[in-house]
Amino acid sequence: MEPAADLDALAAALRERLLTESASESPGDVEGRIRALVEREAALLDAGAREALVARVAERSFGLGALEPLLRDPAVDEVMVNGVGPVWIERAGRLERTDVRFASAADLRDAIERILAPLGRRVDEAEPLCDARLLDGSRVNVVIAPLAPDGPILTVRRFRARGMSPDDLVAAGTWEPPLRDLLARAVRARLSILVSGGTGSGKTTTLNALSSFAPADERIVTIEDVLELRLRQPHVVRLEARPASVEGRGEVTIRHLVRNALRMRPDRIVVGEVRGGEALDMLAAMTTGHDGSLSTVHAGSPEEALRRLETLALMAGVGLPHAAIREQVADALDLVVHQARLADGTRRVVAVAEVVRVAGGPATRELFGWHAGRPRWRAALSDELTARLAA
Repeated sequence: MEPAADLDALAAALRERLLTESASESPGDVEGRIRALVEREAALLDAGAREALVARVAERSFGLGALEPLLRDPAVDEVMVNGVGPVWIERAGRLERTDVRFASAADLRDAIERILAPLGRRVDEAEPLCDARLLDGSRVNVVIAPLAPDGPILTVRRFRARGMSPDDLVAAGTWEPPLRDLLARAVRARLSILVSGGTGSGKTTTLNALSSFAPADERIVTIEDVLELRLRQPHVVRLEARPASVEGRGEVTIRHLVRNALRMRPDRIVVGEVRGGEALDMLAAMTTGHDGSLSTVHAGSPEEALRRLETLALMAGVGLPHAAIREQVADALDLVVHQARLADGTRRVVAVAEVVRVAGGPATRELFGWHAGRPRWRAALSDELTARLAA
């Protein structure tokens, strides 16, 4: 068997030959052409090497090139391509450098185009940033020059088709059985819950698990930038935001979808993540008969999550005073579940806090905390919250 680097270089050369020949031939069986080209140009290789070469040329022709083996590995959670340098992956919460790399920036751009073209998306100097979704639901982010001077940056966050159940999260160490049971009671009692945490802390995974506690007889509307939630209840309506077309038309934002969801007779609304003015509409939904709704927000602590939500609600631009926004937050939310990725790569719920009202507006009071490797519990301050959780 030829060394992998030699096969990669040969595959790149044969792909260029295939493109040249295809330009002067009628459309046909591309895979058959690849096999014939390999048999003609690499006949001295043994059968195993020729099969590997056919696979490499095919990946570069209509797959994702060098990334295909990584994306086939179920243990890989994220793939990070930094130009033509080594590709990095996340596995079990830790970053790993791989031997995989693209032969050239042109090969990487070809792979990016094969991702974006079927979605009607593109990147160029005028629009050097793009978010997209693979057919399997994996999330893709692309940055190119002039914003990425060292070469195109491609990040792929893998999608789990089944999602992780509450028991899976117990097994993974995200939460302990008593905390799982508390959160299950909170969801069934229709408490409105905000999941907070940093990037990659597992907020969406926890949100999906929390949603699974909702009763099967409820109508649940989910709203996301990119579809990731996989609820198992029989009556789930999924809505996905739409970016503007290459002509700059047709954008449908999360805020539009939240407003529309209020007209769809939902029992609960689940927003994958609030990032802008839709926070105000989400707060309005939670205080107008849609209690039990769920969402996530980027924040470093439960207290910061409330401040972040206030700031996002102010971005709605409706002219409400800050004090009125703070009152909305205090009325709308019952619990903040905060999740973090620890130094060993474990994703864990490190705090659950009740939202309480103080003189200056909303504040948080910790009910559960993970400190020095041990859980710490405290009874709820609100008698109403205690009664709802007990029920």
